Amino acid sequence: MAALVAAAGFRSSTGALLEPLEEDFGWSRATTSGAVSLNLIVYGLTAPFAAALMERFGVRRVVAASLTLVAVGSGLTLVMTEAWQLWVLWGFAVGIGTGALALVFGAIVANRWFVRHRGVVIGVFSAASSTGQLVFLPLIAHLAEGPGWRWAAGLVAFFALLLAPLVWLVMRDSPRDVGLTPYGAPPDWTPPPAPAHGMGAARLALTTLRTSARSGTFWALFVSFWICGWSTNGLIGTHFIPAAHDHGMPETTSASLLALIGIFDIAGTIASGWLTDRVDPRKLLFCYYFLRGLSLLWVDMLLGPSLHPSLFLFVLFYGLDWVATVPPTVALCRLHFGIERSGVVFGWVFAAHMVGAGVAASYAGWIRQSTGEYLLAWITAGVLCLGAAALCLMVPRQVRTAGELAAG
Repeated sequence: MAALVAAAGFRSSTGALLEPLEEDFGWSRATTSGAVSLNLIVYGLTAPFAAALMERFGVRRVVAASLTLVAVGSGLTLVMTEAWQLWVLWGFAVGIGTGALALVFGAIVANRWFVRHRGVVIGVFSAASSTGQLVFLPLIAHLAEGPGWRWAAGLVAFFALLLAPLVWLVMRDSPRDVGLTPYGAPPDWTPPPAPAHGMGAARLALTTLRTSARSGTFWALFVSFWICGWSTNGLIGTHFIPAAHDHGMPETTSASLLALIGIFDIAGTIASGWLTDRVDPRKLLFCYYFLRGLSLLWVDMLLGPSLHPSLFLFVLFYGLDWVATVPPTVALCRLHFGIERSGVVFGWVFAAHMVGAGVAASYAGWIRQSTGEYLLAWITAGVLCLGAAALCLMVPRQVRTAGELAAG
C-alpha cells in the first residue's frame, strides 16, 4: 500500500509542475506536455515487463529498485538546464520507476495473497493511487507556488529514497515465504504453476502478448483501457489544473479539487471491487465508461474562477469513477486468461491505458496551444468513453479454456 501510494503521488506531481517549469525555463506547453506524454507511455509500457520481472526475480527486488530509480530521476531534475533533460528524467527514469509500481503490481500481490475478497483487495490497492494523489498533490502545488518547483521535485526524491529500504526489509514475494497460504484459500490449496519457468522476463512478456492477442476479449479490454487512460491520467490528471487556471481558478484551488477527486475515488474504487465480486464485470464497465463520457461532454461549461455546486458534483462523480474500472478489468483478465497469466496480461492492458494517457496529454496540449482552449479535448474524450462503453459489452460472457485460447 505504501509503495502504491507513493508511486501515485510521484506520478501525479507532473500536472502541478507544468506551468512553473514553463515560467522558469521559458518552455512551451507542447514541450512540457510532450515530456509528460513520454512519461505516461514509458510508465505504461514498463508494466508488462515489470510484471514478468516480478514473476522471475520477485516483487521485493523489483519494487525496491524501482523506488531507487524514481529517487534518482526526480533528484536530478533539480540540476537540469535543458528540455531534453526533462524528457530523459521525467520520461524515462521516473516513467520506468513508477511504471514498475503501477496497478499491475497491486494485481499481482492481490492474486498471490488473496482468494477470498480478491475484488475488494484490488479495489483497495487501486484506491491507493488516489490516496497518493490526495497526499502529495496539494503539497506539491503549494511548494511549486511558494518556494518553487525544485522543492516539490526534492520532496518526491526524498520520499522515494526513504521508502526503498523499508520495502526491502518488510515486503515478501509470496505467502510461502512466511509459511502461509493465501487469505481464504481452502485447506488443499496448492500454488499455481509458474507461467513459464526459466523464461526470461522480456520473452515471457512478449510470449504472453502474442498468445493473448489471439483473443477478441484481449483487444476489447486493451482498447477500452486505452480510452480509460486517455480520459483520466492523460487529460484530467495532466491538464485539469492548467485548464481550470485558464478559466481564472487559482492553481492551488484546482489542485485541491484534483485531490478531492482522489478522496472520492477511494470510496468508488473499493465499492467497485465489492461489486466486482457480485456483479457481471462487463456491465460495471459499461456503466462506468458511459457515465464518464457524459460528464466529460459538460466539464468545460462547469469550469470558472470560483467553486459552485455543479463543479463539485462533477468532482464527486469523476472521483467515484476515476479508477473504478480497474477491479472489473482485472477480474476479466483473470477469468479469461487464468490466474497464472493474468498479471502479465493485465500488464499489457495497463500499458494500453498509459499509452492512451500519453497520447491524450500531447493531444490536449496541442489543442490548447492551437485553439487557446481545451473544449475540443473534452469533447473528444467524452465521445471516446461512450465508444468504450459499447466495446465492453462485446466481451463474451463465456470464458474460453486455455487450450481453446492457445489454438486461437
